[in-house]
This record gives sequence, structure tokens and C-alpha cells, in this order.
Amino acid sequence: MPAERRSIRGRSAVGRFPSVTLGFGEDTEEEKEEPKENNVKKRNACQEWLRKVCPCCCPKHDDVTDTEVTGVDEPGKEDGGNGEKPVPGDKELDEVLLKVKSIDLLKSKSGANSTEHHTHLYQSDNLIIRRGQSFEMWITLSRPFNPTSDELHLDLKTGPLAVVAKGTHVIIPLVAKLEGDRWEAAVVKQEDKKIKLLVNSPPTAVIGRYQLTVETNNQNGSASSTHDPANDIYILFNPWCQDDIVYMDSEDERQEYILNDTGRIYYGTKDQIGSRTWNYGQFNDGILAACLFVMEKSGTSPSGWGDPINVVRIISAMVNSPDDQGVLEGNWSGDYSNGTSPTVWSGSVEILKEYHKKNGTPVKYGQCWVFAGVVTTVLRCLGIPTRPVTNFSSAHDTDVSLTTDVYLDENLEPIEYLNVDSIWNFHVWNDCWMAREDLPPGNGGWQAVDATPQETSQGTYCCGPASLAAVRYGQVFLKHDTSFVFAEVNSDKIYWQKNADGTFSQIYSEKKIVGVSLSTKAVGSDERSDITHLYKHPEGSDEERIAVETACSYGSKAKAYSSPTAEDVSLEVTLDGEGPKMGKDAELMITLKNSSSQQRSVSLHSQVSVMYYTGVHKATVRTDTTDIEVLPNEEKILEWALEYKDYKDKLMDQAALMLTVSGRVKETQQILATQFSFRLRTPDLIIKPLGKAVVGEKMSVEISFTNPLPQVLKAVVFHVEGLGLLTARKINYGDIGSHASVSLTEQFIPTLSGTRKLLASLDCKQLTQVHGVSDITVEEKSNAPL
Repeated sequence: MPAERRSIRGRSAVGRFPSVTLGFGEDTEEEKEEPKENNVKKRNACQEWLRKVCPCCCPKHDDVTDTEVTGVDEPGKEDGGNGEKPVPGDKELDEVLLKVKSIDLLKSKSGANSTEHHTHLYQSDNLIIRRGQSFEMWITLSRPFNPTSDELHLDLKTGPLAVVAKGTHVIIPLVAKLEGDRWEAAVVKQEDKKIKLLVNSPPTAVIGRYQLTVETNNQNGSASSTHDPANDIYILFNPWCQDDIVYMDSEDERQEYILNDTGRIYYGTKDQIGSRTWNYGQFNDGILAACLFVMEKSGTSPSGWGDPINVVRIISAMVNSPDDQGVLEGNWSGDYSNGTSPTVWSGSVEILKEYHKKNGTPVKYGQCWVFAGVVTTVLRCLGIPTRPVTNFSSAHDTDVSLTTDVYLDENLEPIEYLNVDSIWNFHVWNDCWMAREDLPPGNGGWQAVDATPQETSQGTYCCGPASLAAVRYGQVFLKHDTSFVFAEVNSDKIYWQKNADGTFSQIYSEKKIVGVSLSTKAVGSDERSDITHLYKHPEGSDEERIAVETACSYGSKAKAYSSPTAEDVSLEVTLDGEGPKMGKDAELMITLKNSSSQQRSVSLHSQVSVMYYTGVHKATVRTDTTDIEVLPNEEKILEWALEYKDYKDKLMDQAALMLTVSGRVKETQQILATQFSFRLRTPDLIIKPLGKAVVGEKMSVEISFTNPLPQVLKAVVFHVEGLGLLTARKINYGDIGSHASVSLTEQFIPTLSGTRKLLASLDCKQLTQVHGVSDITVEEKSNAPL
């Protein structure tokens, strides 16, 4: 192994210290009977010269090792490991050379390195630590270490081209006392030939996988251990370290947003919020390697991986596949025959492992909640506090106007080809936690990051991190992509009517329709936490209106900001209870309220459409027109119903429908308009454990389901998985009859103790979004004799 020539300029570079002794020789030669983990250098140029001149007198031995011996620079000398016969003086020289015999990184899951760094849950044989915190290691040497005459330093390299100046090649010197905030090591214990080091890393260190070698030096020569992959060190972000940008001061929140490997993701509509459990699995075997593989596939320089802003932008781009062959291919077409339906996934592990196994081929298919689930896994795995967030009535602004525009014709019917802005029933993205030293004070904390490919950011399909504080105050000029996130949660919905001359006039606006019930899993429980207040001030408050006006002043339609209009008739659509069920008629209520002292005549137009959950129109199911008389101060409730036979063949994955109601008050020419999204609720899978759950012992669960539809479900597929219970399993069940109840039993052997979540989902062409979860308490296996 050729010795490395180092420039004297490196002494002043970041990560180097004056106490490190630098070698300048390139000559290498192997010495007999030294361990393979050592490359030894010593000044013996005469003997090397003799071997070259007269090989018969000084032959090369067959039992060479990785130990290298080098002398002063000699022109024409070959690199490589050529053994030499011991000659008088060699034994004595070997006794004073300091060579590394072995390295013990103290990788036990119960040891201080793992527990104090909160990395004990990772299923990996490598040492995994967090930056800005010290760790311990033992080094066994060829003889006792003498601090007065011996020098020793650690050498860490990460990335394809490690460079000292970029922080990807780090030389760690021995110091008398650790000072913190820098790379350094100190001997804290010595036992004969063994020394115990306490090693410290700075809170700004580049994250990733580092190759470790140890170099020694004294007046008789220098030695370097060879790289052993078993001694590679993974370094992560550290939310427990106050000086790390991702520091989070609440232990409960760190437990939730870093260490919790399961969670809840919300979907549906603002009036019918559904939830499903998601297995993040960030500690599963192979997931950390897969996450770093995703980073590597981005083609970005590892020198930027110490900045969480860079990392979340990379992951936001790489979790989707357009323009970079990222993890997941999005598909909203309804045809998933070439892959897996997005509603089938229950976790991220299978997705990330498949992407890694296939060397970066995008996995088919994902939609917003799947993208968000994978982002949560990757960022938690790398040490950035992260959570999925669902925004109901989420606007997609296509022209940076920061308004959501709806165009109607002369008869108040929607003009579909002009309605490119949309309001998704729900949209899921992520919040991640970090300081924002690149923004004005007050913008740190939660940042919105969106991996669903909607619009490009600086030419790439990614979004964020956008400060929630900036979104809340309408400061859309702050990076990154704050204007897009603001429009998603707080844009006004403006209705435009076509005039006879082809122009459009603003006829109505809704100020409280976008960005409702922003939801995430609560800390420490499976309850839903409403975090709308973090994204926007209370609707209608002076603060909220100021934020909207501030944001819109930077938009492409600044002059289109809607002005207040007088109203004495209001229109509202509501539903009872949890709403209509799949297979049943859908019933809603339309309420007209006349707050004036005079009678009002209202001409109402209604249209119900099947929608993609993204708010994109698929098909019109039915239209109605009716004239209503409303007495002074009367509140009139109209019952509206949609029969199952009218919608059964038109539904998409999320069973989403939208009722558009518009109208005009004859006496005042007041325009009324609203859109109401609702979904048809699907039944849950019931999961029932059978018997006791014990690590290493076979157990069974019963999964039961009742078909809610008056039709046969064809080619039903069940998916079952659970962290510590069983890996993802696909069960081709077959057909399920109309309104039939079925059950199946699955057996598996738990591998981890504690409370575990078993997830199951059902998928078929006729019915999706059917899933269930069961908490299973797994006991440790008893070692007591029978």
C-alpha cells in the first residue's frame, strides 16, 4: 500500500493541528510478520537498494503482509509491498516502532457510545454516533504508548474524494485536554499496550460514513493501520447537542420526532379526517445505508452534508423521481398495473430497500402521503427532527399569484380548461426542525419541506425548507419556496365570471376556504394534533389579513386582491356525523341564511364531480338547478343526496367527490359560491392477535373484513407488515362477494419485544384505502427451565 505524500500546506487547513507529524516519503516496502492492519514505514533505504541490485542476496519473501517500510525519497523506487529479510538491528527497530494491532470502537448496543448518542436502536454492526459529542474507543498497540516520544492521530475520510479543506478528510490529533467544538482526541486510560481514547467531533461535522485509520509516528518511523470496513463510523446530526443547528430542547419531542419509528398520517377532507398508521422503520437493518445511498445518488458533494438545509433540499428532490431518478415515481392516473398502488404501502422500509437493491431505479408508485412517509424515515434516520403534516383544502397555485382562481362562464358553470389552479382535498408534506441562520432572527424552528413533485424550485422538483414563521406572516420573499407553501395554506379563492366581450370580472371571493385543520400526530400519543396556528393567524383576524396582503403584494396578480363585498345571504354546505359510507347514498345539507329583513330569491346551481384527491376534476356525476325563496331572517336547509348507482363506476383511489354550489340573489345581484369536498368512508380491517406474543415463538393473528359494496371485489390483495413482527407480506386472497365477511389467519415469529404495531391493508380495483392496525405487546422469551 503506497504511503501518502502530504503537502506542508495542509498544516494550516481545517482539521489539521500543528501537533500532527507529517510524513513526506513515498517509498514503500513490506516487512515480514506484521499484522495486516498495519502499514509500517521506517528508514531502511540501503537495504531496499541492495534487494533491487542483487535479488539473490536479498530475496523477496512469500509471506509478505500489509506492513510497509519506507525510507527517504528515492527516485525510481517502486511503490508496493516488497518483503525483506530480517537483518541485524531489525528486531530492535521493530521493538521501538509503534504499530496498531487492533481497534475496538465499543459498538455494544448497551454501551456508552450507543446509549449516550441515542443510536442504540439502529440495527447495524457499525459504530453510529452523533456529531458534537464525544465517544470512546480502545486501541491495542505493539508496545506501550509513550506520550513523550510517540505520536498518534486518527484519520477519517468520507465521500469519493476526501479533502481536508472541505471537512471530508479529518485528521484528529491527541491533545492533553478536550476543549470541545473541534475534532480532537485524548488518552483517558492506559493498560499496558492498550490505550482508551475519548474522541470529540464538532457540531458542524459533515454527516455520513467515515473510513477510519490510525497513524503513529516516532523517531524510528511511522505506521498506519489499513482500512477495515467493520471500523467505519457513521456520523449523524445531533438534536441533543445545543450547538447543532437541529438542536431540539424538548426530550418528549426528540423521542417523537427522532426515535419513534411508527406514526400516523392523516387524509380525507376537512370534515372527514381519516388516519392511517405508517411504519417509518428508520432503525431497520439496511435503512441507514439506503438513506446515505439516496444522498450519494443525488450527485451532490458530501462537503455540503453538514448543513441540514442542504440535506433536506437534497432529500426533498431525491424522494421523487422526475429529473433525478429518485426513490419514488408519482402516479395519479388510477392505473398502477406496472407497480404498487400508492394506497397499498404501509411503511417506508420496503420502498427504500427496493430502491437501494435495484441501484437507484425509482419504485412504483407514490402519492403525497407516501412521499412524506419516506421523507420522515430518511430525515429521522439522519438525525433531523421530522414529522408528516396534512393540510386539508390545500391550494396548488400554478402562476405565483398567491390566489386560487376559479373561472365560470356566463351561466356560472365552471370552465374546466381554465381552472388550472386546484384545491386538493388534502396534501401531505413534512415539517423538519432546525435553526435558520441564513434568515432574519425568528425564522428558526419548524420548516416545511415537500417532496411531492408539483412545481420546480431553482429548476428541480423540490420544495423547502420554508420557515413556518415566514409563512405565518406572509414573508414570501424569504427562502426557500415560502410563496408556494403560503398559497397552499392561506390563499384567497377568487371566482371570476366571463363577460360577453371575453374578459373576466371578479364576482366573489372566499377567504377562509384554503388551509384547514393542518394535522400531525401528537407527541407521545396517537391523537391528532391541530397545528394550523403555526402556519397562519386565526382566519379573519387583522393579523391574518395583513399577512395575506403582505404575501399578495409579491404575487403575480397583486392588483387582483379581493375587496370586501356586502352580504345578507350566506351559503354553507355541511354533512352529518362522520359522513357517507362507501356503498351507500351520500347525503349533504345546503343551508341558505337570509340575514336581511326582506325576502330573497336565490337561483342555485349545483354540480357534483368525482375528483382526484389533488383537486383535479375527473368526471361530472350530476348537475342541478333550482330556485329558492328565503324569508326574512330565515335559515333554510335543503337536503341533497347522491345515490350509489350514480357514482359507483366513477370513483378514484380516495373516493373523493366535490359539490360545487353557486347562485345569484335576484334582488341584490349578490353572488354566492362554495365548493365542498367529501369522501366516502371505507371500512377498517380488524386485526385480532391469537394467543401470547413472545420473542422467537410462532404466533397468529386473525384479519377480518366486511365488503361494504353491493358488488363482488375482484382479485383482492392483503398486505401485512410490522416492525419487529414480520417483514412486508403480500397475500393474494381472490374475490370477496357482495356484502360478504371474510377472515384470514397469518402466522409469524416476533423478533423484538415491547409494544409493536401490526399493519394490514386491502387493495383491489373496486375498493382502496382499507387498512387496519393492532398493538401487539411482545414479551421477552423466558430462559427459565421447564
